[in-house]
Amino acid sequence: MAADAPLPLVGCDFSSSPSRRKPIVLAWGRQDPGRVLLERIETLDTLEAFAGWAAAPGHWLGGFDVPFGLPRELVEHLGWPREWRACIEHYARLSRSEIRDTFAAFCAVRPAGAKFAHRAFDKRAGSSPSMKWVNPPVAYMLHAAVPPLLRAGVHFPGLHEGDPRRVALEAYPGLLARELIGRRSYKNDDKAKHTPERLIARKDLVTALENGQTRLGLRLKLSNAQRDALAADGSGDRLDAVLCLVQAAWAQRQGAPRWGLPEALDPLEGWILTA
Repeated sequence: MAADAPLPLVGCDFSSSPSRRKPIVLAWGRQDPGRVLLERIETLDTLEAFAGWAAAPGHWLGGFDVPFGLPRELVEHLGWPREWRACIEHYARLSRSEIRDTFAAFCAVRPAGAKFAHRAFDKRAGSSPSMKWVNPPVAYMLHAAVPPLLRAGVHFPGLHEGDPRRVALEAYPGLLARELIGRRSYKNDDKAKHTPERLIARKDLVTALENGQTRLGLRLKLSNAQRDALAADGSGDRLDAVLCLVQAAWAQRQGAPRWGLPEALDPLEGWILTA
């Protein structure tokens, strides 16, 4: 790979409990002027496979549907380290049950409507608080995904200096999906809820991506087979990975060293691309 060649792009839809039925999905692509070309979809069935992929030699710029940080309010209340790497390393040493019990105790003494602590940009992005352990369990996603990326020496812009040829950015497919189809539901893990209405919503979302109907100024380039496969996946996992891929492509257009992240981001909480 030439030293000045753009990094390959990857969008990751992550699962904290991956399986063959619901794997971690990687959407690989590259950028042409004004277009994002989807090249292939890769799936990983275990957390060990994800850690192995993260540690493998390679070059990529990735958008990950995983929170990269915890709310500062929560961290300070718990007396955890306020430096990002130390905080993540402390968090990695906890079990999921310890995380659940600690966060549940934090929420229990707070008033209704303000149970969870939020990061500065959560409301702007419409994202779940990163301390939430159910529906969706994003706290467990952080616990499962970020420590192996950190151990692998990956670069987290604004948070931790690492390998500049493997760059990880926090993405959120829901932010881009809402821009294109509003609040329409387009996915569900329950096959019984794979309705015609959700299929139409996925098709509309794919069409909008292909037509470049976003503020990101990018059009998605798909083959007919890719288009059909994205629409057919009722779980939406492959489509979410592609949405993260498009957000990563936007970051690539903004360029290093910030990759589109604001100068004022909190170095403990991080930031969601395009928020």
